[in-house]
Amino acid sequence: MLDESTKQQVKQYFERIKNPVTIILYSGEHEKREELVSFLNDIESLSSMISIQHSNDVIDGLRFTILTNNKPTGIYFSGIPMGHEFTSFILAILQSGGNPIKLEEGILSAVSKLKGEFQFETFISLDCHNCPEVVQTLNSFALVNPNISHNMIDGAMYPNLVKEKNIQGVPAVYLNGERFLSGKAEASIIFDKLLELYSIPEEVESNDSITNPSEIYDVTVIGGGPSGVTAAVYSARKGLKTLVIADRIGGQVKDTLGIENIISIPYTTGPELTHVLADQLEKNQIKKKENVRVQKIESDKIKIIHLNTGEKILSKTIILSTGAKWRELNVPGEKEFVGKGVAYCPHCDGPFFKDKDVAVIGGGNSGVEAALDLSGIVKSVTLIEFGDKLNADKVLLDKVSNSPNIKTLVKAQTTEIQTGSDKVTGLTYKDRSTEQIATIPLDGVFVQIGLVPNSGFVKDLVETNRFGEILVDEKCKTNVEGIFACGDVTNTPYKQIIIAMGEGAKAAISAFEYLLHAA
Repeated sequence: MLDESTKQQVKQYFERIKNPVTIILYSGEHEKREELVSFLNDIESLSSMISIQHSNDVIDGLRFTILTNNKPTGIYFSGIPMGHEFTSFILAILQSGGNPIKLEEGILSAVSKLKGEFQFETFISLDCHNCPEVVQTLNSFALVNPNISHNMIDGAMYPNLVKEKNIQGVPAVYLNGERFLSGKAEASIIFDKLLELYSIPEEVESNDSITNPSEIYDVTVIGGGPSGVTAAVYSARKGLKTLVIADRIGGQVKDTLGIENIISIPYTTGPELTHVLADQLEKNQIKKKENVRVQKIESDKIKIIHLNTGEKILSKTIILSTGAKWRELNVPGEKEFVGKGVAYCPHCDGPFFKDKDVAVIGGGNSGVEAALDLSGIVKSVTLIEFGDKLNADKVLLDKVSNSPNIKTLVKAQTTEIQTGSDKVTGLTYKDRSTEQIATIPLDGVFVQIGLVPNSGFVKDLVETNRFGEILVDEKCKTNVEGIFACGDVTNTPYKQIIIAMGEGAKAAISAFEYLLHAA
């Protein structure tokens, strides 16, 4: 089932396995079972440290689990983990076999101490590029805490179960049978959600010590997108002791499929650019703390940065580069039906609306691109814009004009997403020209109305404008001494990758000048 090139590559990875790994395949019937058996046999053939056992326990026809040293890992797969989930499967084998788990030690330590029983299920699509991060995070949680189990379920293989739960977006995560979260989520978000719902371990809650009192960074960059990575690289090249704290390296860029407007790079993708950014951090030997979130900052001559893991970091200067997140409509029906007809990622969730009627809200580049992407999958797309006209690039507008199943509504204010007992049924909007109210019958709504800055954790520390953007001067200085900001989280106009990179460089040079005068 695997081609020879893939087999040779995986075989090299499997040379890292330290402990014997056993794959237990449960009994049961499914039309794809032979395909799964062939797939697992291919995997077994690539390492003497991997073996397959067939269980007489009937669970379903496509479920298997992983053991290490004959002990359960809590990791299950229901489906054939190919596509984007192939990496999740290989990583699960490697980590079960004794390779390091690539999550921050603080998160893993806290998760290992959680009490209770946690049975996670994640419904995925093999085409979803946001799903693997969730799957891999929950697999890691299972490996460090015997009370946690995680089952990846390929929704395409279990359509009846998807229909029963009315899942219309992935990843869709359930915990102990109840909906836990929907849509893309970094490890820090999943960790925070766990701590919201369950008692914080006493060891984490009472952690009031500095992580390493003797270690003080010259510059700590909070954020791992283009501006943050640029700031970190420029700081390190100035000889400054630099730390990057980020939910994930790449930020919003990681979710961008095609990038054609970075001068000197005719074309790249978000994942490719993210890889380059991570590689530059590595080559400059910049220390990173990934998958963690900053809760608050105490500002003095030496700043104290509080993480959601209970750790505290000391730094002489801080560069805020936390970017932005998708803006929500904040209308009735939106939050309640995320994953049940309301979505933010057309690439991930579009296939769930094949031959159905959907709306895209937002007439900028992202909204028009989403409408065009969906038009090849769905029955019809209604593109809804609040303003007087669509504000996308002409090349995109020309494509919309030539797409027979895209209808455009301008001067339309979305007021409510109509829902039935368990799904989206329509959208209500006000015609701003006539003030009349109208409702469109729909199966899904994709929200693409721009971004909101991730500045909430510093709103009481630095000055922001009414949009939540951090106010900076021409040298990226905030109103707080020793704290700088750059990129989409600031009031710098024109949110573009190339501009964010330039602002990151400016922030680093400004921090360097500040440290020179402060010495």
